Amino acid sequence: MSTVTLRAGRFLVRIERRTAVASAGLVTAAAALALLALSHGPQWATPAEVFDALLRGGDAGFVIREWRLPRVVAALIFGASLGLAGAVFQNLTRNALGSPDVIGLDAGAYTGALVAITLLNGTAGQLAAGSVAGGLLAAALIYLLSLDSGLSGVRLVVIGIAVNAMLTALNSWIVLRAEIDVALAATGWNAGSLNGVDWAEVRLPFAVIGLFVLLLAVISHAMHQAALGDDIARTTGVPLGRLRLLLVLAGVGCTATVTAVAGPVVFIALAAPQIGRRLARAAGVPLVPAALTGAVLLLAADLVAQMLLAPVALPVGVVTTAIGGCYLIWLLGMEVKRR
Repeated sequence: MSTVTLRAGRFLVRIERRTAVASAGLVTAAAALALLALSHGPQWATPAEVFDALLRGGDAGFVIREWRLPRVVAALIFGASLGLAGAVFQNLTRNALGSPDVIGLDAGAYTGALVAITLLNGTAGQLAAGSVAGGLLAAALIYLLSLDSGLSGVRLVVIGIAVNAMLTALNSWIVLRAEIDVALAATGWNAGSLNGVDWAEVRLPFAVIGLFVLLLAVISHAMHQAALGDDIARTTGVPLGRLRLLLVLAGVGCTATVTAVAGPVVFIALAAPQIGRRLARAAGVPLVPAALTGAVLLLAADLVAQMLLAPVALPVGVVTTAIGGCYLIWLLGMEVKRR
């Protein structure tokens, strides 16, 4: 397959032409959706007004810059983060169902956040730390229960689904035992929502996600080698133990950081990597198309959530859950046809 060579200073980056075309199309779609989201509101703004507010500022563009823009940027970055997390675990497990929301990592992150809400003050830092800790503990539990498969195969996915069910039951118990006001807040947050997101809430999460993205950029080549099989990875000098540890850390960090701010947003990590892979016609699960697809999916879902029952804005998790059910039916139908 033909490749495209990009120069960044002294470095040359070669990517497949189909991947480059798919990525360019996804960037265009994301930009169009972002413009639509910035224009949408009780009073629609024209594209000219949006660009004027972004470039010139002023009191007239306050709503666009301070209310709509943080939500749009959060949807793009959080969607990309979830897409990356899904791609990491689907490469690790070599299974299309190996995503954080299926194998229990989202539920574990939610458990950690619930502990921070119910037992501590529930500050932004405590939510972030609790989410990451809960996700990592869930990943460690799944790994210990599936040692025979070594973080790959159907065994890990099945164990992850079982752990997900147990953690979901635990989360329900924690909410039922909490004070009524805490329980209501935790239940609403569990739906996954970008409503009311502002710049103060997202600056730290954006920085954390940026660190995990840099880590994935460094180890992405080794990850794709490992996805070809353990024997091939060892012959090329890939340290599988350390690589898997770093991948789990990055994958859990990406999904838990989103959970700490927006709550569990399902479906994106499951579907984005596979949709991106099909658009790029790649053999494995490439990271860039997965991230861009996740950004497009979450922003589109958030727009639907805002418009469906306007002026009432639904939690975006409600929309992604509905779409996720349709995606799973389609995925199962494709598997049946193959057999």
